[in-house]
Amino acid sequence: MRATEGHPADGGRSAGGAHRADGGPPADEALPAGAGVPTGEGTPVSGQDTVAEVVRQWRAVYPGLDTGPMEIIGRINRCAALLQQAEDAPLGRAGLTRPEFDLLGALRRTGRELTPGELARETFSSGAAVTKRLKQLTARGLVERRGDPRDRRMARVRLTDAGQDAVDGVMPAQLAYESAVLSGLDGPALGELASLLAELLGRLEGRLGAPRT
Repeated sequence: MRATEGHPADGGRSAGGAHRADGGPPADEALPAGAGVPTGEGTPVSGQDTVAEVVRQWRAVYPGLDTGPMEIIGRINRCAALLQQAEDAPLGRAGLTRPEFDLLGALRRTGRELTPGELARETFSSGAAVTKRLKQLTARGLVERRGDPRDRRMARVRLTDAGQDAVDGVMPAQLAYESAVLSGLDGPALGELASLLAELLGRLEGRLGAPRT
């Protein structure tokens, strides 16, 4: 589960099952059993991961270009797509899509009612997308909308008991999966990885802004 709950709508996957130029996986490729988070250090080790082969191929086509950024971005994209594919399995069993769960999760973790605009910011989504998801979740009895007593033009959204049960039922399976994926890394490595990703994310959010899906 990501630190922020927004992500590309296709999870970094491409159509047609072919490897992407940046090392992303095919849409129908599942996470291999026991797979961890791949690492790269400038010059990939032969056979280490699929991104290493992608980089070697691009170096052959453009020998004068620095492919160093691809070794990092490609692996981040691939890790994100593979992790999402496996993480979404518990959501599918619960009858939820990833965007729907992101919205329910925002309400659960903040512990308060949120306006549609606040939900859009919390989930890095557009207002139109949030409106559509709220309509679907309301029809299923997972959220409730009510008018703000101070401003009837504004709606507030809260989880129902069924909505809270849905979130609480999915979270343990997701966290167990994440723990299993990271189990091959020791404490210091995990701390360093978390710090580096936090620094990169902070820079990207400041420079590019949050994507809206």
